[in-house]
Amino acid sequence: METLNISATANGLNYLPEYVADVGGIFAAHGLEVTATACDPWTGVLDDLDSGAADLALGGLWVPGMYAGMDRRVTVVGQLNHRFPMTIVARQAAGPIGLDWLAGRVVLAPGAGGSAPFEFTAGLIREAGLDPAATRWVRDLSTAMLIELYRGGLGDAIILDLLSAKELVAAGEGTIVFSHLDAGGVMPNSVYYCRTDRVDELAPRIARFVAAIAVAMERITIGDAAAEIDAVLAARWPDRDPVLLHQAVDEMAGGGVWDTTVIDADASDRWMRILADAGLVTRAPSLAELTGARTVGAAS
Repeated sequence: METLNISATANGLNYLPEYVADVGGIFAAHGLEVTATACDPWTGVLDDLDSGAADLALGGLWVPGMYAGMDRRVTVVGQLNHRFPMTIVARQAAGPIGLDWLAGRVVLAPGAGGSAPFEFTAGLIREAGLDPAATRWVRDLSTAMLIELYRGGLGDAIILDLLSAKELVAAGEGTIVFSHLDAGGVMPNSVYYCRTDRVDELAPRIARFVAAIAVAMERITIGDAAAEIDAVLAARWPDRDPVLLHQAVDEMAGGGVWDTTVIDADASDRWMRILADAGLVTRAPSLAELTGARTVGAAS
């Protein structure tokens, strides 16, 4: 049995296949003992890669994108989220909205855990021929803080993960009016990456790790991991409503979040262009650059 240490940017419901692979013995069946730590603040994943405390980091593709061509060299080795499972909850809108509805309104966009909620939403707005600057954004604060402020009356809408959105709706404090999962298309949201100088050393373990993640994804999406999912949800989110947790899991599974460990090149290029348009990257790196021109994410 070989070890593989993961540092993640969060304890996220969208990371479910990794957790299922652990509790379901899938990692063990692939000859791996996997440890995982959620970092707070999330930038600790970079420190852990530097120190060697972590072999792999789990987080947004935008981070390797921003560091492409710089002194910090990281290589993307697999994908955990094939789509972006976020929503917009509105205080007063009665049903689905077009993104033009956001113009002239105040929208809360959590950012303490990363830039993707705002940046991908802004990218969709630009793709629709609209101007993100027409909306007043409250950004760079934690999800918990912005939910508290929203509940206190701040803003017209808030960008949230599926579970938090469902909790607001259940409390009668808004309506889900936009789904990035449905309207955002393919988006390589969460990926695994490592120090470039360790790719060759880690390659055999990474191949087995990604294969195990692929098995867990398949079991979840075909409904063959109910016991493992129940165990994960009870252990990691004991204070959250299990009905809403299961609803969020079902929507992510049905919506393609866990369809594949293989990163879609066109979707990666699109995400990098969105970041380039926003000024978050010096240029839009190709998937080949982000992966070191290796074929990664394919289960074997």
